[in-house]
Amino acid sequence: MSNTDATRSAPVENRLYADTVELVSFYDESFHLTECSARHRKAYAVDSLVDATLWHVYPELLADATKSAVEFVLASGLPRTVEIANVKTGDERTLIIFRSAGGIGIIEAESTSSFHRTYSQSEKDRALLLHQATHDVLTGLPNRRQFSDQLRGALPVSEGSKLALMQIDLDDFKPVNDTLGHGAGDTVLKMAAERIRSVLGDQEFAYRLAGDEFAVIQWRANQPKEAERLAEALVSVFKEPFTVGGINVFVGASVGIAVAPTDGNEFEQLMKAADIALYAAKKDGRHRARTFTRAMLIVLEQREMLRRSLRTALTEGQFFVQYQPLVTPSFSIVGFEALLRWRHPTVGVIPPNVFIPMAEMDGLMSEIGQWALETACREAMKWPPHFTVAVNLSPAEFLHAGLTDRIAQTLDLVGIPADRLELEITESVLLERTINNLDTLNTLNMLGVQISLDDFGTYYSSLSYLKNFPFDTIKIDQYFIKDLENDEKSQTIVRSIIALAHGLGMNVTAEGVETAEQAAWLSKTGCDRLQGYYLGHPMPASTIDAFLHKFASTVPLGETPISSPNPAFEP
Repeated sequence: MSNTDATRSAPVENRLYADTVELVSFYDESFHLTECSARHRKAYAVDSLVDATLWHVYPELLADATKSAVEFVLASGLPRTVEIANVKTGDERTLIIFRSAGGIGIIEAESTSSFHRTYSQSEKDRALLLHQATHDVLTGLPNRRQFSDQLRGALPVSEGSKLALMQIDLDDFKPVNDTLGHGAGDTVLKMAAERIRSVLGDQEFAYRLAGDEFAVIQWRANQPKEAERLAEALVSVFKEPFTVGGINVFVGASVGIAVAPTDGNEFEQLMKAADIALYAAKKDGRHRARTFTRAMLIVLEQREMLRRSLRTALTEGQFFVQYQPLVTPSFSIVGFEALLRWRHPTVGVIPPNVFIPMAEMDGLMSEIGQWALETACREAMKWPPHFTVAVNLSPAEFLHAGLTDRIAQTLDLVGIPADRLELEITESVLLERTINNLDTLNTLNMLGVQISLDDFGTYYSSLSYLKNFPFDTIKIDQYFIKDLENDEKSQTIVRSIIALAHGLGMNVTAEGVETAEQAAWLSKTGCDRLQGYYLGHPMPASTIDAFLHKFASTVPLGETPISSPNPAFEP
């Protein structure tokens, strides 16, 4: 960045001093002069210098003792007072050196009288107050105020210049505060700031915005390549654990990148682009960097449109339930799983993995889940009396107060026996509020409702869950079923899960059964129930009767030719 660019993009604090009668000057991290007061400009004939640097203005600072003070201020962010003497005249001067947004600032005062010594102390206090107002107390990094001032001052960038903004959010930081305390969290934040500083180069500036949010502004011509290089370095530097009180904790970083002027040349535009890129990094699995693209904006806008539509979807009758059969190895249907769907009037059918997180975030899942539960139970009353209906409970529903009362009221309202209702929860539900979770599960168990642990094997699969929680069924995730015919490791895992569950008095359901070979292997291994496209696709309630008649006339599984997989049974 040229001196002209640096001066133009100088932050507000520089410009406040520019018109003062005092001797004030500002320098970037390469020690090039970026701004100074009119008195300073005249006193040091700045305009006559081809390349005005700190060392041209104050050559006395090149001495080892004084140069180390400059480096200390730049590294620590804390102000220092330095006494120097003019090599020609011998006049003594006091320099207050302090951290500024883009580098350092210097306030100069003569110190040949008691008046000026008092004046110098006043300037020192002013420099300290300025530092405190513009820097984060915990990490020493420039704060949000200084970040906003510098970014606003830098925009719009001139033609040919490229500025990259990186929004950084720490991953898995909250558990550190929750489990080890805020003191440990503060220690991690200090170390995180140091790691960010450690990968920065020339014309790269870091800030702490709030909490575990940081930002970096980078001036480079080759964008976004240079920003992506730095972002990858930032992600990588967080891969090593933080050691706090002898305990290793892992806190990663996600980074969103936006480049001016390509992605926006105004403050709000660039901030929004970087935020969207950060959201994409989080959504893609965290611990990674993403560069803003227009496609991200379109996806986010569509997502926000869906969120707004979700609020009226229930009242406008846009939700519906499909049912997928649960089948025993003897080829008998024993029930159906109820699968919630959303048919948007313009977008079409939206899968639950898209809209359920939105509903949870907006506090709508309890109401939507109640509708699905009651709808499924009413439909199950039309089936043979031994058929069960399985209904999924989202984490937000499970943790919502009054769940057990709501389920008990639904059973009474519909008149369905409790043992015909199977509630499916995932392991992720059990990661928080363990005591309350156990109470909820025990209450449901006392009601006579069956409880299934869904997607077993895809999260933490802690055996303590199986020991402490009253599950009736374990559902093996389809990840282990899809390669079952050829993968010995999958076979070993599935065989072990079945044996473990049976040893604990639990049943096992295998999800994602798509071939006759898979069905036959699971049957021989003792799996209690099968579910998947081989046995039946999800279907509307209106076609269940036709499906049951067609299914009753098929050949039992034990007599199915294993060499030629059958197509899924369609109503």
